[in-house]
Amino acid sequence: MSKSLTEYPEVMEPKHVQEFLNIGEKQTYELLNSEPKPFHYIRVGRRIKISKDAFEKWFTGTP
Repeated sequence: MSKSLTEYPEVMEPKHVQEFLNIGEKQTYELLNSEPKPFHYIRVGRRIKISKDAFEKWFTGTP
């Protein structure tokens, strides 16, 4: 059973996006590296951090 978005941390990682969208790791990084960026995220060293709020707005199509 998949989790609802409310069950994810406020600062998500690619693995959370992958799990929520039920896609593979390769597809997740293709999405994150697409231009223009689908939603705002930052890199901290080699890690990618995604605001749950920014991801939710992208997913639901709200500006």
